[in-house]
Amino acid sequence: MIRFSKIFLSVTVALLLLWQLPWCYTFLAAQKQKPSFTLYSTVLGEFITMGDIKGEGINRYDEAGNTYTQEQVDSLLPLFYVRQLMTDERFPDSLHGVALVPREVQLAGFTFRSTPSDINSVKVPLYPLLESMSGRVDLVMPDDVFRLTDQGIEFIDMESNTVNAEKSAIFTKAMQKKGFRFPARRLAGNPTARKEYDEGYLVLDNGGHLFHLKMTCGRPYVRPIPLPDGMEVEHLFITEFRDHKTLGYLCTTDGRLHVLNNKTYEVIQSGIPAYHPTTDALTIYGDLFNWTVCIKNSEGSHYYALDADSYSLIRTLTFPNQGSSVWGLHFTSSQDKYVLPRL
Repeated sequence: MIRFSKIFLSVTVALLLLWQLPWCYTFLAAQKQKPSFTLYSTVLGEFITMGDIKGEGINRYDEAGNTYTQEQVDSLLPLFYVRQLMTDERFPDSLHGVALVPREVQLAGFTFRSTPSDINSVKVPLYPLLESMSGRVDLVMPDDVFRLTDQGIEFIDMESNTVNAEKSAIFTKAMQKKGFRFPARRLAGNPTARKEYDEGYLVLDNGGHLFHLKMTCGRPYVRPIPLPDGMEVEHLFITEFRDHKTLGYLCTTDGRLHVLNNKTYEVIQSGIPAYHPTTDALTIYGDLFNWTVCIKNSEGSHYYALDADSYSLIRTLTFPNQGSSVWGLHFTSSQDKYVLPRL
């Protein structure tokens, strides 16, 4: 018994050292540094980076190393600093021959984020389906949720925990009539009433076909979305931005990001060379002319400037990761939301 206790104590101490020593080293050796922020300037035609990169306070510089003041950066990024330029009465009347209306510029601006932990975490397969045409300004959460089974779609009343057989049959029949094959492989939506409008869900059926599902005036709206030949969708994202221009993003098995336009349901491949949602963090800052796309992974931070209409690649910039992480025992990871031992 004493021998076992000594072995158990030794293993425990070794695990604690393996866990705490790398953390202590990282904590003591880490230097105070504010994260950088990079955007593509349609005025300059280059990326502008802002941040405490050199340890000399806030630096604002372009790819050539030219530095700028905050006021100069405001003018070089007029579609991002709209409010500041309007306050200073320096907002331009036009850009690249296009008249600029502050209201339209603000409607076209958006931010989209996705992290590996969002993709890799376990989700409860129960989803609310909001009314998309209620006639009211504020959206209201429904009293039921739905789930997709092998037989169809089931709506469950949350108060009584019973299946609404009539509503389930109506929606199941509508989806089957459009060629939907149960069960679903993937589903993407934004299940909250804190948004300006609702577009329901993008759903990938068991045959790999894409559908748009929402509820309008209490009735099912099901629309099959044709995909290009040979395209195999693996991940779905729905957008619901204020300008109603895009409906969502599609990521294929070969790591290419596609944009799904709203209304026309046109699928356009973006100029991003590779994106893997399970390992890469994605951030998109969009405006009237361009998108600044940032993909962060183990290799570094990769920035891409895309045309806002064709989604074609304009320019790239990469910041490689500095140094390497300390080997040791960890219990959390940026790749998921699980707490478990990992080396």
